[in-house]
Amino acid sequence: MSAAVTPLVGFISSRAARSAIASSSPDRLSSLLSSSRVCWRPRSRTSSRLFSVSSTSMGEEIADSAMDAVQKRLMFEDDGSIDVMICILVDETDKVVGHDSKYNCHLMEKIEAENLLHRAFSVFLFNSKYELLLQQRSATKVTFPLVWTNTCCSHPLYRESELIEENYLGVRNAAQRKLLDELGIKAEDVPVDEFTPLGRILYKAPSDGKWGEHELDYLLFIIRDVKVEPNPDEVADVKYVNREQLKELLRKANAREEDLKLSPWFRLVVENFLFKWWDHVEKGTLKEAADMKTIHKLS
Repeated sequence: MSAAVTPLVGFISSRAARSAIASSSPDRLSSLLSSSRVCWRPRSRTSSRLFSVSSTSMGEEIADSAMDAVQKRLMFEDDGSIDVMICILVDETDKVVGHDSKYNCHLMEKIEAENLLHRAFSVFLFNSKYELLLQQRSATKVTFPLVWTNTCCSHPLYRESELIEENYLGVRNAAQRKLLDELGIKAEDVPVDEFTPLGRILYKAPSDGKWGEHELDYLLFIIRDVKVEPNPDEVADVKYVNREQLKELLRKANAREEDLKLSPWFRLVVENFLFKWWDHVEKGTLKEAADMKTIHKLS
């Protein structure tokens, strides 16, 4: 279907949409894409198609007056499929227990009331000089806008390719997808088998009075020289840093200089793991540092 195609007829009622999404398997979610109950509209940048449901079809939540148009797209509509709206719910042992919308998974009221915990990943990309690529999240991000963080942070989605448990392939596939979406890094430049999973952390962090994170986060390291073309909807700025530059960034954030802030998950990784893992990056011994059996509960 080309970008010129006009929307198909029909919308799902709010009750039907919520029921369909809540009860759907990955196959069922994919099948909804070809249904007459959905419509398509063009999307800029990485995809010519964008799945769209009327504001009423996703219930009152999508019509939140606090979210501008870009924020709504970032929360619900990433790359043209209905399943992008669905995060993977897990328990504290990382067992998949269900799925829910990105909106609900980042709403502190739902997180606290229902203990919603979703699977996530954080990519740490180093160049051949062993400098770490950082990004500053865009001003339109729903959670933690304009904070500095590691290369890429997002969620595997409730789709077959990102639910694969073997060798953490689902999470690696998701990381490759989001590096393209956020930073314009081509898939062939970050092959999935080049990601080294080093560990998992579990943390909870409110962003403001309404939004926040509660994630079981996979920490993925990769060493590649890549071309970066940031998506301004996702990323405000990028830079490579060496160890000393990162320490200075941390000092400024701690001193609240230049209104500089770090994301809570990035700070946890920096304070607990990053510098000793950096040694392994430089020595070429990353796999020796990996511990995927332990889930570190950090706060």
